[in-house]
Amino acid sequence: MKKDIHPKYYKASVKCACGNVFSVGSTKEFIETEVCAQCHPFYTKTEKVIDTLGRVQKFKERMSKKKAIPAKESKTSDEVRAGKNKKTKEK
Repeated sequence: MKKDIHPKYYKASVKCACGNVFSVGSTKEFIETEVCAQCHPFYTKTEKVIDTLGRVQKFKERMSKKKAIPAKESKTSDEVRAGKNKKTKEK
């Protein structure tokens, strides 16, 4: 095996947002995470909304803006065809 080509390997300390701390092997000395096995909804069988940077709120705001703007009136397919026929006859 070649020497000095592999990154240094640490016994890393991982800290979760819920407060859980555990050790793993990694190329980083310290790792911070938002979800771990102690607080992940799949493992705990509880429902939890994970909202990073207010994405849910931003989505709801965008949807409320779309509902507030009235939809443009669209032409029926017959009106569109009639408009195309006018252009071709004029030439």
